[in-house]
Amino acid sequence: MFEDMETIDEFLARHSADVEEAVRKAAAAEIMPRFRQLAAHEVDQKSGPHDLVTDADRLAERHLTEALGALLPGSVVVGEEAVHANPASYDAIRGDAPVWIVDPVDGTRQFVHGDEGFCTLVALAHHGVVLASWTYAAARDQLATAVRGQGAFLDGERLFPGPPTPGHDLRIATSHPDYTTDEEKRALLGLWTDGVAPRECGSAGLEYLAVARGESDATAFSWEAAWDHAAGLLLVEEAGGAHLTRTGEPFRITGGNVLPFTAARDTATARRVAGLLASAV
Repeated sequence: MFEDMETIDEFLARHSADVEEAVRKAAAAEIMPRFRQLAAHEVDQKSGPHDLVTDADRLAERHLTEALGALLPGSVVVGEEAVHANPASYDAIRGDAPVWIVDPVDGTRQFVHGDEGFCTLVALAHHGVVLASWTYAAARDQLATAVRGQGAFLDGERLFPGPPTPGHDLRIATSHPDYTTDEEKRALLGLWTDGVAPRECGSAGLEYLAVARGESDATAFSWEAAWDHAAGLLLVEEAGGAHLTRTGEPFRITGGNVLPFTAARDTATARRVAGLLASAV
């Protein structure tokens, strides 16, 4: 069993490439053969018509659960579909064991519709701190990785977006109003102001990658599910960005955050967006 950060650092030094291989294999075996090939019986609803799950989600998560658990004995896996089946399993994020946080198909709706805007998200965390992440857009064969303190990379190239272009509207991906509370709606209305160009988000993982690449300036999200955020938050951090709730605190994957929160390409932008979210409530 892994007992301290130093041991996990050693694990990452030895096995990051093995994790990458596991992510690629899961996508190759279970996701891509079903892309644009899904039969009706392979798609189900969870909470409603916009909350979908497919055989690709379930089987890829099973594949990753087995592979990642074997790579790091004593670790646990918190996957979106396993938590849907057993909500109590989410508590492992707050436990003592290293935890793999897995979203097998982030952007399932896009996947079902045959759109390339989906990805597989894997993060390794311990005691609430995300230590490493993998964001794999299989349909585009793009892999973004980050290890805490070692930078963020896309297909081996260092990511560092720097500040937004002066004089341009901030490009911000936001939660859809249908998935927000009344208070969160009011907070998000703070973004409808001069100098800001909000739009509805797609796959959360790909939105974080867009921020880390400088293609987008920030996100403003109103839900806490760690599998949607853990990998991307570390990617943005390691690219030089920051994340803040509307009360000015960093987002915690263990929960209890004041929502919405933002992740932005630099600290100044994060503060600006968090201030706009706070000012409207």
